[in-house]
Amino acid sequence: MTIQLNADNNLRIKEGYADTLKSLLADELSRFDEHITRLEVHLSDDNGSKDAVNDKRCMIEARLKGRQPIAVTETGNTYDQAVSGAIDKLKNSVDSIIGRMQSH
Repeated sequence: MTIQLNADNNLRIKEGYADTLKSLLADELSRFDEHITRLEVHLSDDNGSKDAVNDKRCMIEARLKGRQPIAVTETGNTYDQAVSGAIDKLKNSVDSIIGRMQSH
C-alpha cells in the first residue's frame, strides 16, 4: 500500500510527523492490504492561522483494487484527532464495501 501525504498552504508536514502518520495508517489499515493499493491523505487547516474549534481537517482517499476510489473526511481540534476519526470512518467504509463484494 502506497501512502502519500499532502498539506495545504497553511501547513508543512515535518518528516518525523510524516513518518508517524504513515506508520499509523499502515498499522491501522493493515488488514485491508490486499484491497487498498494507495492512500492519499490531505491535511488542511480551515481557518489558516486563526484558532477555531474543529478547524483541522483530514481527508483520506483510498484506491481499492478493481473499484472506484472512496474518500472520507473528518475534522478535529488537532490533526491527530482528525486523522484518527478519518481512519475510523475509512475502516467502516472499506469493511462495508468488502462485505458487499463477498456477498455477491
